[in-house]
Amino acid sequence: MRRSTFLAAATATALSVTLFTGFTPAQADSATSGPVLSGADGSYSQPGMLFVTAHSDSPLTHITAHFYPLDAPDGAPEAGSTEDFTQYSGQDATSGTWRAPVHLADLGDYRITVDLQDASGATVTGALSPYTLAYRTIVTISDLTATPSVPDYLHQQVSVTGTVLADDPRHPDAPAPADGLPVDIETGRGRVSATTAADGRFTAAFVPVQTSIDLTVAPQASHAYPGAIDVMAPKQYLHTTQAPVRFTASTHALNLKQGATGTVTGHAEIQTSTGWQPLPHTAITLSDLGPNGLPDFPLAETTTDSQGTYTLPVSSYNAAPTAELMAGTAYMPFQQTTTEPFSLHVAYTTHIEMSTSLNDNSTLTAFGSVYYEDARAHWPAKPTVTLQYSKDGKSGWKNATTIPIKIRYNKPQFAEDFARTVTTPNTNAYWRARFNGNPDLATSTTKPVHLYRYATRITSFRAHPDPVRKSQPISFGGTLQYKKGTTWQPLDSGSPTLYFKPRGSTTYHYVCELDSDKHGHLIGMVTAEKDGTWAIALSRETGDHYLRSAQVTDYVDVR
Repeated sequence: MRRSTFLAAATATALSVTLFTGFTPAQADSATSGPVLSGADGSYSQPGMLFVTAHSDSPLTHITAHFYPLDAPDGAPEAGSTEDFTQYSGQDATSGTWRAPVHLADLGDYRITVDLQDASGATVTGALSPYTLAYRTIVTISDLTATPSVPDYLHQQVSVTGTVLADDPRHPDAPAPADGLPVDIETGRGRVSATTAADGRFTAAFVPVQTSIDLTVAPQASHAYPGAIDVMAPKQYLHTTQAPVRFTASTHALNLKQGATGTVTGHAEIQTSTGWQPLPHTAITLSDLGPNGLPDFPLAETTTDSQGTYTLPVSSYNAAPTAELMAGTAYMPFQQTTTEPFSLHVAYTTHIEMSTSLNDNSTLTAFGSVYYEDARAHWPAKPTVTLQYSKDGKSGWKNATTIPIKIRYNKPQFAEDFARTVTTPNTNAYWRARFNGNPDLATSTTKPVHLYRYATRITSFRAHPDPVRKSQPISFGGTLQYKKGTTWQPLDSGSPTLYFKPRGSTTYHYVCELDSDKHGHLIGMVTAEKDGTWAIALSRETGDHYLRSAQVTDYVDVR
């Protein structure tokens, strides 16, 4: 059955006077102006009563209403009538609303005709009302109560109670409890239902999901009351109390490398009449703040456990230098929301490559490139690479020099170059290049490269015989050695260079290359030509791992 919503009795009756406009009223039988029927109707607040609204130039003296079943053909006998009218509203008998009790054998809907007579004798007979009489049982709800009327965090459940009464217009003064009648309760964003007991009482409970509620309760159709008119109870307004909330966070800033995940932990509490207590099962959200300072989109979400504790995993997918943590969500009925500032920096992945070499005079050359892939990253104002060395390639790294990166493209996936040549005393070390990142770009490091060259020397050098006759051979003695660790060892198959400076000259001249045996002893001879100084040194690159040595000299007198 369709549910009907009706006004309170006084309002409905007052409105009934004006609702009949728009219809052609019945006119008096005489030529002079006489009674005019505006309409006749029942009232849902007063079952078994009929209200007739009419007016005339002379006071109305008699009113009779006749009732016909709505589906009865024209000319069918009436089902009943009433003429026991008393004036209900109006300043005098010329205009107003009159009411009278209606007594019909059967419930149903009826056509209404009205006979009117005024003091001048003018009459109207059989004026048809534009409205019908709904002569049905009216089901209403009384003593509707919602407890508590202001629910809070500790008292969230609202109990709704009331009594449903059935008013039969055939017995208007004896409303009876409606037994077994379903009741629909609208709670704003949801609904609950109940069924009345033998005494017409019903009880239902719900937990509000919004801060303000227009509570509406209405009886529903039932086979026990066929054709009954269900009248909705007056709307009740409820509102909740939102308690203050607070929470802690283990950190208010995370600096994450791209692909990494950080963690924020903490504890949330709510203030109640008993003090601060753990706030379970509430949302903790990390959101980026947009240009207007309001949350833009969530970066991470979690929920507090039964003790109010939470663990929030934070991904490095999106950087959010200006963000906030929030406990709760908007429009929660029993708790406020609260926020804490947060900053999430993401250092996007960088890639670095380097090539290095160490030559025989301790000169180290390093060159390479750095690039990044993510378009959200940006180079710092003056990007640099640090060249580092370590004894074992695992720990104890020390900085050797800082090399600027020359920015040419300033785009993702475009490598930018660096290069540097330095002289280093560290001729046996592991080397690497480290890109010095910033909050926008992650630090990256090349794999260590072992570069080493051993120091060399020539000991006990001598030229003999001395003196020597001209055109006679001169032999050279001495030992070629290299230093590995702290120990000097023979350098086998070395090729030291022999130089000669004639007496009176200031310049050495290249002569030849000597050799060394497995013990490092020098091998080679030359022909004596003139007096002068002989010098020898490992003075050119003889392999991948040896450095120049200092010159040693010996003077020979040629006769």
